[in-house]
Amino acid sequence: MLFMTIYTYKPANRDAVIRRRLEKGPQLPPEVKSVGEWSYTGGGRVFRLIEASDAAAAFKAGYPWSDLGAIETF
Repeated sequence: MLFMTIYTYKPANRDAVIRRRLEKGPQLPPEVKSVGEWSYTGGGRVFRLIEASDAAAAFKAGYPWSDLGAIETF
């Protein structure tokens, strides 16, 4: 199944988000495949389209980022 994840972070966390992404990559669990990822150029938001076998796996994909912002999965 396909899931859209929207990750929103505060401007104060911008540098931490960028640093973690550059150092650790997307940090997706093995059962989740990234189909595409887009950053809002105005800042503070990342959209990621993922493929996962179930919703639990899709939610698990957001855990590594939950300390830096809010995650919505559709």
